[in-house]
Amino acid sequence: MSTSCAAWPTQRRSNFSPKGFPVSFDLTAEQRAFRDMMRSFVDARIAPNAAEYDKSQEYPWKSFEACKEIELPALGIPEAYGGAGADMVTQAIMAEELARGCASTSVTMLISKLGMLPVMNFASEEIKQAYLPRVATGEIQSSYCLSEADAGSDVAAMRCNAVRDGDEYILNGSKYWITNAGISDTYTVFATTAPGTGARGVSCFLVEKDWGVKFGEGEDKMGLRASPTAEVIFENVRVPISHRIGEEGEGFKIAMHTLDRSRPTIGAQAVGIAQAGIDYAAGYMKQRQAFGKAISELQGLRFMLADMAIRTEAARAMVYRACNQIDEGDPEGTLTYLGAVAKSFASDTAMSVTTDAVQLLGGYGFTKEFPVERYMRDAKITQIYEGTNQVQRVVISKHLLK
Repeated sequence: MSTSCAAWPTQRRSNFSPKGFPVSFDLTAEQRAFRDMMRSFVDARIAPNAAEYDKSQEYPWKSFEACKEIELPALGIPEAYGGAGADMVTQAIMAEELARGCASTSVTMLISKLGMLPVMNFASEEIKQAYLPRVATGEIQSSYCLSEADAGSDVAAMRCNAVRDGDEYILNGSKYWITNAGISDTYTVFATTAPGTGARGVSCFLVEKDWGVKFGEGEDKMGLRASPTAEVIFENVRVPISHRIGEEGEGFKIAMHTLDRSRPTIGAQAVGIAQAGIDYAAGYMKQRQAFGKAISELQGLRFMLADMAIRTEAARAMVYRACNQIDEGDPEGTLTYLGAVAKSFASDTAMSVTTDAVQLLGGYGFTKEFPVERYMRDAKITQIYEGTNQVQRVVISKHLLK
């Protein structure tokens, strides 16, 4: 299978009124064609490897290379830097369809975009030209280093620090729970340059692995087992001043701006996991016999499946609305709110839907012979990373009560 990023959707008609309220929504013909292509690709090249990667915890290189063949790393990179410049809804479609087949593989396509968002939006032209084209081809990968052992959502507690030394910064400290640690070639790192000033003292840096970055032992995780997560350690790592992203003290603003534009794709990933649970449960129900007939004929179970679909369709619509807000340039200033709503609802939906999928399979669902238990394990992290759903509810309520 082959395709060209030149044919991928880059713009989408607006389905929103001037006040930002939805008027109608439908995918364009190009987006539907992309979705259909992704489904065929995932079924043929990604899903067949998912169970083995989950078992072995091996990085899904075969799946990553397959994604490179159809230029998926280029999807979220601007055209000026060798990317496809696809709209956010198209990027959400990619995240959903990959997660439907293998949630760990979906992360391989999302993490470099997350690591490069600060570069795209705040870095110098020199840095953009040096790194973005290489990410677009899949030559290099990037990670996002914000969380610490005692500073996840509490950025003011950050201990990782960068001290100016002539034309360089000396970086010391550790970052925890870092996706793709050891695999990625660059790390977008947030560190304090003014200790004691909280969020106002945080700055952002792009650090290459070869500059002396070290890594802790990989975590033995419940889900996303083929996506490595580990501590990233900086011990007197020298970073050129040219690799500071933005000005000193702008790190917190950059981090929040980035997460606002990344959370909707976590919602899309969650939708894909939920859809996988629905698809497998529906197929199983039509085959499994009980009381002399397929269990798909049992009304109670049919209603369970229907409720799973209702929640998933609603989650998908929320994700698309948040993505549309990004594509429209956030004219109402509600992206933080909409992204939090989409991420929270979609991830809660993924957890509930996959749990119900296990229930619909009964004892079989509790075994590793069937994939629904993997879907349930993979779904859990979507409620946690890029801001827990409890933190998202703080964001949502703050918007409502301002």
